[in-house]
Amino acid sequence: MNLNNTLVQVHNVSIQFNQVIVLKEVSLDVRRGEIITLIGPNGAGKSTLVRVVLGLLMPQSGSVFRAAAIKIGYMPQRLNIDPVLPLTVARFLATGGVKKIAAIKQGLEEVGAETLLQRPLQNISGGEMQRVLLARALLREPDLLVLDEPIQGVDVAGQYGLYELIAKIRFARGCGILMVSHDLHLVMAATDHVVCLNQHVCCSGLPEMVSQHPAYLELFGSRAARDLAIYTHHHK
Repeated sequence: MNLNNTLVQVHNVSIQFNQVIVLKEVSLDVRRGEIITLIGPNGAGKSTLVRVVLGLLMPQSGSVFRAAAIKIGYMPQRLNIDPVLPLTVARFLATGGVKKIAAIKQGLEEVGAETLLQRPLQNISGGEMQRVLLARALLREPDLLVLDEPIQGVDVAGQYGLYELIAKIRFARGCGILMVSHDLHLVMAATDHVVCLNQHVCCSGLPEMVSQHPAYLELFGSRAARDLAIYTHHHK
């Protein structure tokens, strides 16, 4: 396989904890310029696979390839901030290693959150928090963005905006993006490639193909799969 554009390649990875199989012979490729989305029920192993991609967990079998000198920006699913901690958005972003206020401002501008610079972190909305977390990941100038439930706690209008922003970042930076999502209704129209995980890879491919795959229909149910079928959003 040509690895020139490959950022991370997970090959036949298996992991078990206390004799419980969490991942079984799972393979995954993430390349530059691609948006790959992991879907699956709770307990499917999505978070474990993300930890493997990030290099935080070594598989018991299989192999993991990462491009030389790869930089990864990670956006967590949630962040718990002490409500009495005097932390502005600017100071929070500076904890990521970028101290120059000009770079921090630029990062917030890229995600449409420049007005939040001096706001207390505890006083911003769920959608604003997700944009701040995305800005923090981008400040690493990543080759690969790993986004764990990027629309967590965001209203429907904000969800559209975030997915459009993620697509814009992909085109502007040429980075690869690995997303984890439970929100099939929107994410299926916001990704290039879907991997349906339930300890093993049930099916993978283009969103239109996966949404009709027997394994996908079995996992989510024919009615749920129909209700959560591909939804394409157009501004006009």
